Amino acid sequence: MMNSSEHKQLTDKDLRRVNLRYMFGGQLGWNYERMMNVAYVHAILPAMSAMYGEDPEVLRDMLQMEMQFYNTSPFLSAIITGIDLSLQNESGTQSKDAVAAIKTGLMGPFAAVGDSLFGAVIPTIFGSLAAYMGIKGNPVGVLLWLLAAVVILGLRYFELPLAYREGKKLVSNVGNLLNNLTDAATLMGVLVIGGLIPTVVKVVVPFKLTIGKKALSIQTDMLDQILPAIVPIALVALAYWLLGRKHLNSTRVIWIFLLGSIVLYSLKLLAVGA
Repeated sequence: MMNSSEHKQLTDKDLRRVNLRYMFGGQLGWNYERMMNVAYVHAILPAMSAMYGEDPEVLRDMLQMEMQFYNTSPFLSAIITGIDLSLQNESGTQSKDAVAAIKTGLMGPFAAVGDSLFGAVIPTIFGSLAAYMGIKGNPVGVLLWLLAAVVILGLRYFELPLAYREGKKLVSNVGNLLNNLTDAATLMGVLVIGGLIPTVVKVVVPFKLTIGKKALSIQTDMLDQILPAIVPIALVALAYWLLGRKHLNSTRVIWIFLLGSIVLYSLKLLAVGA
């Protein structure tokens, strides 16, 4: 086995090749047995060949170690890759056990944080803004959506060099940082969605109660006095509640709302607001 003084040091060119392979091939060879392990090894292969290429036996042994089960968020996988390569660049084959342990320990938390932050919260925020601007006929909504995707791709490019430079320090520090980012983005998402509800969901109760010569509007005289846009808020809350039921999914909830709206509109209990 090589020791830490025998392997070659990585260059910026090696890291750039790994980074581009990760960004555009992070899901290659996905399989049910070990999931993203093939794509992971494909991405780091240039760096591994640069460090251990002079000894095929050592290279084969280290690649076999890297072929362990691996599955995490593609948005944050480069951080793990950077830490992995940093340890190997520092200690060579002596880092074998540490690399395997770090990959096992970080891929779970990174999967939860990365998928929720970049796969759900941020697309919800920018997708909602883009959709609302599109409804209003503003083409900037499309550009806003594309800009968000480009920014996320750019952030992914800088993850690996940063993780490589920081190395082992990131293992203890990055967890708290990602949790804080997730909490902040989640709060922002809630505020954005909450603000869009009364402007996008325009539903009112047209029913009027007539007693003698006096007509009482349920919407204007009662509901608006309690809380403006209370009907859209209630419908959105109902949709979220239904989505949490065991035997319901988004398609079934859409059908429930579609049929329910037809029935309630026919009974003049709900209508499209101004």
